[in-house]
Amino acid sequence: MSKVVTIEHPLVADLLGRLRDRDTRKSEYRSLCDRISYALALRAMEELPTCSVSIETPLEPVEVSRLEPPIVIVPILRAGLGMLSSFLQLCPDASVGYIGLERDEDTAQPSEYYCKVPRLADAWTFVIDPMLATGGSASKALTALAERGANHCILVSILSSPEGIEKTQSDHPDVKIVTAGIDRELDANKYIRPGLGDFGDRLFGT
Repeated sequence: MSKVVTIEHPLVADLLGRLRDRDTRKSEYRSLCDRISYALALRAMEELPTCSVSIETPLEPVEVSRLEPPIVIVPILRAGLGMLSSFLQLCPDASVGYIGLERDEDTAQPSEYYCKVPRLADAWTFVIDPMLATGGSASKALTALAERGANHCILVSILSSPEGIEKTQSDHPDVKIVTAGIDRELDANKYIRPGLGDFGDRLFGT
């Protein structure tokens, strides 16, 4: 689990608890998603390399840090869209790619139906998806991005299962996973337990 980072913070725990509540309404749910995604983005971007540049303050010259590499944010459609705005608040100049994966309800296996991404070879790529359940979608997305040139990916999820983490790490051992919580298990229907239900359905009201 050395490549797995779980945020231990009382505010994040409170936000996650409110997301779990079945009585949370759509408007609040979206606000909670924004806020917890912001915290996740801050933690996920902790290791971004910087370079030193000289600037002039109103008082004197000084050396300051600037982000060095290009940043790419790739939400896994559709639920990953709910996390995107928080990442762009922190990095408004980031490029955005999209990958669409659909899970077969009988086999739980994902298939790719859409992928459009910018140049990835020199970028730090943040793959965002609220739920890391079986790990199948995350692993397939990471494979697709690697095939398109990504060489430094970080996976960011609000809630994860042990099975999803194991699958992702087995297929992509160099990818760091940043999450707000790791739940007990997957049930027979491949839902995270105790979980929070279907994130996309609750976010979009479908």
